[in-house]
This record gives sequence, structure tokens and C-alpha cells, in this order.
Amino acid sequence: MSRIIILLLFILQGCEQAEEIQLSPEEVSLGFFSAIYIDRDVEKAKPFVTAELQELLEHYYIAASVQRHVLGLSMTDVSMSIDEIDIDFFRKFTDDVTVIIKMVGKKGGKHWVDDRTIRLHKRGKRWVIVEFLPERGRR
Repeated sequence: MSRIIILLLFILQGCEQAEEIQLSPEEVSLGFFSAIYIDRDVEKAKPFVTAELQELLEHYYIAASVQRHVLGLSMTDVSMSIDEIDIDFFRKFTDDVTVIIKMVGKKGGKHWVDDRTIRLHKRGKRWVIVEFLPERGRR
């Protein structure tokens, strides 16, 4: 009987560790933008942002409003990639990063390429989006 209990404890411990998968800043960034632009689901986007930004997302309620009012870019048929990240080999020692997401899709029915810059902070072992930075203009 004690062997079964010990075995169950090991299994439960393994399940807890599996739930604690740590996402990189790139994965968090792409997860958020994918939820808003591809899945069009604000609820899926909430785990990637701070509590303050979650309240902002709740205020706008639907993904189209978040695109328009929070990110300033309404698009459809979007594909995205990481354009730039200001983090290097020493990422273990960094708690603040800036990520630029490049998006390709349609805006007003026409082909459009744009990017959005976000700031992430490491809270505990988790990366979360803390700010959507204003755009500096086209490159």
C-alpha cells in the first residue's frame, strides 16, 4: 500500500511540474497577438498580460475593439513573427524586455505590413506584457 501512495505522489509531483511550463518573452508576445488577431478571443489573451491590462481588455470586451483602441491597428488574415527582441544570451539575468511583433495581413481589404512594440516584465518565473509602446513611425 505504501508503494502505491509513493507512486501516486511522484505522479502528482510530475503533473505539478508540467503545469509550470515557463513561456519565453517571444512565446508570450506571439500568444497574445495570436489570441487577438487570429483567434479573436480576448479571454485567451488575458493570461499574457498584467492585471491592469486585463481590466483594459475587459473594458473593450471584443478583439476588434482591442485591435482598434488598445493596439491602434485593425487587421484581418494576419500572420505574425518576432521582428526584434532586445534580449541576448544573458536573458536569465534580465527582468525587462521589449519585443517587436511584425504582422502581415489585410487592413481595409488591402495588403498591409506593420509592427507593434510591447514591453514585458518577468514576474516571478513568468513573463507578462506590461505595456504597449507607442509607434515611432514607419521604417
